[in-house]
Amino acid sequence: MPVDRDTPARLSIVVPTYNERERLPVLVEAIFAAYAAESLPAELIVVDDNSPDGTGQLADELTQRHPRLHVLHRPKKNGLGRAYIAGFKRAFESDFDRIMTMDADFSHDPADLPRLVEAVTAGADIAIGSRYVPGGETPDWPLPRRIISRGGNLYARILLGIPVRDATAGYRAFRASSLQLLPYQETQASGYAFQVEMAWRAHQAGLEIVEIPVSFR
Repeated sequence: MPVDRDTPARLSIVVPTYNERERLPVLVEAIFAAYAAESLPAELIVVDDNSPDGTGQLADELTQRHPRLHVLHRPKKNGLGRAYIAGFKRAFESDFDRIMTMDADFSHDPADLPRLVEAVTAGADIAIGSRYVPGGETPDWPLPRRIISRGGNLYARILLGIPVRDATAGYRAFRASSLQLLPYQETQASGYAFQVEMAWRAHQAGLEIVEIPVSFR
């Protein structure tokens, strides 16, 4: 893919939510603050699955303060993968050239957003915020969870033959034109297996995947 370092990234950030009412206002502020310092245009798409705690309604209210915040309401909880797909469709309608995915619970630090986008701007098709490359960490995880997560990722890497150490990670930046090459609407997996399938499909398509170390809390 051509490198376009001199062109500001027009970024769309997709965040699925379910019962995140307490965290959402702080997250929205943090995301836009991460890009205000860079003076780069970014929009945020919240995809809410009819959260019982009113997350979706609160997101609607936040659009009054943040005109670049958009909310998609789904009638019920229907899987993380389908939420991302809905967000991708909305991002493509806005013709953004970078698309990101991240969690709503601050396990992904919004301050890392520019680093992932920079990796894509520098030439990668997909940048993954990785716990399992040098510099990545899970500082407050108990040992059993670390073993399960690392073991699952090792299994996926060996079974599928993908050169990705953190295939289950949901903190990702995509070049929009590269994402459009993938049949993401045909993915069979949901939940975090969606991330594994997308990594496999990207590798099968010959896309360049890089992993950027992040701290996952």
